[in-house]
Amino acid sequence: MSELGLVVTDIARADADVVDALGVHGVATVHEAMGRTGLVGAAIRPIQTGARVAGTAVTVLSWPGDNLMIHVAVEQCRPGDLLVVATTSPSLDGAFGELFATALQARGVRGIVTTTGIRDTAELREMAFPAWSAAVNAQGTVKATAGSVNVPVVVGGVQVLPGDVVVADDDGVLRVPRLEAASVLAAADARIAKEEADRLAYRGGELSLDRKGLRPLLTELGVRYVRQDDLGPSAATP
Repeated sequence: MSELGLVVTDIARADADVVDALGVHGVATVHEAMGRTGLVGAAIRPIQTGARVAGTAVTVLSWPGDNLMIHVAVEQCRPGDLLVVATTSPSLDGAFGELFATALQARGVRGIVTTTGIRDTAELREMAFPAWSAAVNAQGTVKATAGSVNVPVVVGGVQVLPGDVVVADDDGVLRVPRLEAASVLAAADARIAKEEADRLAYRGGELSLDRKGLRPLLTELGVRYVRQDDLGPSAATP
């Protein structure tokens, strides 16, 4: 566990242009480009549909049922950041709501990813402040215990470091290590170019079985093509 009682004020952040470009590509494309790594898992879900963002992580480590350190983290946020909140042990209390979002939006923060609960979801959707959380929960929290800001946190088994790139959309949430962001973007760009070529081929009627060279694999796996009549009366449609 990261040391508690720390607020790191001078984190290095990923390049803003790289962050924006990764956000355009979205979670699925970047996940594939990274070798299918970095996803925080299906337990963290969006409270809205249609939002696609990427930002540099400002991280918060809080005690369960306590949102004191989110208040502290607001001061450390800059335009283009995305708040990432975790707790020292599991907690689904509603630690974040509309007032926090108002303060963060004024500082140019692009959204929040949290292992806790979210409340005021209708207001968050109305103000277009995207959120991904482990729960929607009206249960309130206290402000009583010191945690930390801008230390490593774990979200769904994935460690997120301050300044990393976090990409989030309807498909989930993905962490891109800050030092790998440029190379991941290059791989994502290449994947997009390949997918566009595939898309044009499929529109022209080409089959993915042939374009991806999958027929030899089917033969190797023992897949057979037969006529229904060859299977006998038991295979006939009632």
